[in-house]
Amino acid sequence: MTPQPIPAPPTATYRLQLQPAFPFAAAEAAVPYLAALGVSHLHLSPVLEAVPGSLHGYDVVDHARVRDELGGEEGLRALARTAREHGLGLIVDIVPNHMAAVPRFNRALWEVLRDGPQSPYARWFDIDWEAGGGQVLMPVLGHRIGEVWDQLKVDGDVLRYHEHAFPLREGTAKLPLPQLLDAQWYRLGWWRLARTELNYRRFFTISDLIGVRVEDPEVFAATHGKILQLLREGVLEGLRIDHPDGLSDPGAYLQRLHEATGGRWTVVEKILMDGEQLPAAWPVAGTTGYDALRHIDGLFTDPAGAGELLGQYRRFAAPPADRGGDWAATVRRAAYKVVTRELATEVDRLTRVGSLICASDPALRDHAPWALRTAIRELLVRLHVYRPYGNGGSEFVLTEEAAEEARAVFAVPEEAGAVDVVRNLVIGRLGHGPDQVAFATRFGQIASALHAKSVEDTAFYRYVPLMSATEVGGNPGSPAVSPELFHAYCARVQRDWPLAGTVLSTHDTKRSADVRAGIAVLTECPDRWAGLLAEVTEQTARADAPAAPDLQVAWAAWQTAVGFGRGVPEDPSGGPGDRLREAMLKHVREAGLHTSWTEQNPAYEEAVARFVEAGPGGPPLHTVEEFAGALRPHLRANVLGAALLHLTMPGVPDVYQGTESEYRALVDPDNRRPPRFRPELLRRLVARHGGGDFPGALEVPGLPEVPGQPEVPGQPEVPGQPEVSGLPEVSELPEVSELPEVSGASEVGAGAAGVPGAPGVSHAQDLSGPPDLSAEKLALTATALRLRRRRPELFGDAATYEPLDAQGPGAAHCVAFVRSGEVICAVTRLSLRLADAGGWRDTQLPLPEGRWSDLFSPGRSFAGHARVAELFTELPVALLVRTEPGTGGAGL
Repeated sequence: MTPQPIPAPPTATYRLQLQPAFPFAAAEAAVPYLAALGVSHLHLSPVLEAVPGSLHGYDVVDHARVRDELGGEEGLRALARTAREHGLGLIVDIVPNHMAAVPRFNRALWEVLRDGPQSPYARWFDIDWEAGGGQVLMPVLGHRIGEVWDQLKVDGDVLRYHEHAFPLREGTAKLPLPQLLDAQWYRLGWWRLARTELNYRRFFTISDLIGVRVEDPEVFAATHGKILQLLREGVLEGLRIDHPDGLSDPGAYLQRLHEATGGRWTVVEKILMDGEQLPAAWPVAGTTGYDALRHIDGLFTDPAGAGELLGQYRRFAAPPADRGGDWAATVRRAAYKVVTRELATEVDRLTRVGSLICASDPALRDHAPWALRTAIRELLVRLHVYRPYGNGGSEFVLTEEAAEEARAVFAVPEEAGAVDVVRNLVIGRLGHGPDQVAFATRFGQIASALHAKSVEDTAFYRYVPLMSATEVGGNPGSPAVSPELFHAYCARVQRDWPLAGTVLSTHDTKRSADVRAGIAVLTECPDRWAGLLAEVTEQTARADAPAAPDLQVAWAAWQTAVGFGRGVPEDPSGGPGDRLREAMLKHVREAGLHTSWTEQNPAYEEAVARFVEAGPGGPPLHTVEEFAGALRPHLRANVLGAALLHLTMPGVPDVYQGTESEYRALVDPDNRRPPRFRPELLRRLVARHGGGDFPGALEVPGLPEVPGQPEVPGQPEVPGQPEVSGLPEVSELPEVSELPEVSGASEVGAGAAGVPGAPGVSHAQDLSGPPDLSAEKLALTATALRLRRRRPELFGDAATYEPLDAQGPGAAHCVAFVRSGEVICAVTRLSLRLADAGGWRDTQLPLPEGRWSDLFSPGRSFAGHARVAELFTELPVALLVRTEPGTGGAGL
């Protein structure tokens, strides 16, 4: 097949979590709806062959095959054809860092375990054969081997242990079991040994995922061949790269990938901390967008209220400083726990490399292994980024101040010289030979795993004064972002990475954006929150209901209940109590204070479950709902404001499945359920206004009906239609009133309260009641997405970004900016604080020259100094387009 030309970058993507319950055919059935929504590309979770039943696809077992459970390669190609007929392309998530360490499904690993280091596949995996005495540890046994001896069965040339299967080395099948085990290229061991004896690189601390050496050109070619073929043939148009920090040399890998793809649009899941920049030399469009999430969330967080919540939390739960009372101390303690326990084997391997380097250089000899190990640990726990990078970056994050603190740990000052050895090796001051490079590389790989496990998966669950801030890429110690910082961030993205991804919700976020929006409102009313907490605590005590086993859990559960409530109406995905209970059980295991995944405390966990069922998931939830209902107008402002910023700020927005409407989900697996689309909601919005009063960006008149889709099990059949050939223009997309039902879609009832003092509501309201937040959010999302698709030059790499400053008493509550002189986005922030201060009054927003039409309320237009109270009469947000040019631009 003739290679396809390089496609244009996306204007917006829509993330779909593929799984056996939502395969390619289900995604294909959703294409007409998603095309009508306004995205340019579908963003698919990993599509290569994975462990059977996998709900995420990151446990790849065969890079040469598209996953059969999803419909195989033909199913993917059919999805691509249908997407192309509707003007959409496909972006796919790929996993270069690791594979599933499940040999019965992973043929490459099976052959390595059978044939050892001489296997042609041995170069695929990052295995330290020497450390294992010539064997690779497979930590799969439920107990020490002596206790499960009788559960090991020889079956021909296969050794079986329950569901596990391992190949037998040639000529060993007839040996007695003890000799047979010793003769293999692998060692079966108790699963707890992985902490200290594992001798292959893994993903974070997950021994079921083995590191892949994609730095080897042959391994790169073998593991990327199918994806590159699909790119060349136009089935795929771009890539998301999972966990580049785990790779040996991310920059070199991305350069090789860039050359192999011909420069296709590619984003990397690189999480940037405050002040950290993506390496400028990486040939990518940018990150996947967790940095955008932090800046958007922070904008809707009141710094003073966040401080008050922290004080209340400390008084209520009284956590020790390093166990949830102070952010920095909590992170440091969690880091020590992870680096000394979960990552002990990785630190030991790095220590061996360091010892060899010192032994080979007379100037570095006589540094004891224990001293090097201590220095490595002390420097690792003081890193504030996921991974240090060279070219000056390592020295910037591995500071002299951190080194001085690490030296102070040593009782004998002379032994503290090990700190300088380790730091100089990481920075590159001791040369760039193979051993020195290997040391710096492994230090970086361990650092990324340590940060993820100690911060994201531990400290986030221990430090909980404001749970909307404990999010991937977030900074709970400083959760608020000022408008000035937000604008500076946006200007920097437009200048340096204008096609980077931006996100609000993902498959990895701890809470969906709408849940976080509800929790963030608490920073505007900390006293009300304190009153609620006292009331529900008293209610549970009066009812003699089970109390929380500790007050940190109580705080976290009640705060989660405020944000989550009962979920979204008509969502059939289990009762709120069940979902909240499962989320809180994961919460306490991740926190690791009283129970954990590996050292479970059944009595404590049962106490948590009983408390959640009787408290936040029980009768007191009605009190929580009344509290949240009173705050609903301000939740509405946060939800719509965050959504509009996400869709109009610099970068390429990625809309997570279902989040175009109100979407409340908790930590995975709660947020990875099959999506539910609402085409009926779009139809209702159009029908109620006869189409003509609906926002202009949604009007696509005179179009044929949607092409037919195959029936998907468990989903309604879509009526067949003749195929449409060729790639249509945007103006040829289906009208929303013609869309078929998709994936069990259902209507979402009204129930949101209007903003106090607002005489009307948006075009998306239910005509018989107050505004429906799902409808409003859907209309907002579709309007903004269609505008981006119709006028990509206003938002792309050649676009511009200019802040607009409001004037007057409410100026701090209006955040606005202009894109390319033609589009204005304006949102309300901290709306409760605004209401308490007296509202907008005579606050004005000076508009650029020309007349500006409101896409959310057709018929309204503004010029000159717009009164903000009038601008936000119907909605707490506005999206304006220039209709009469001034001196500075052409009209739409």
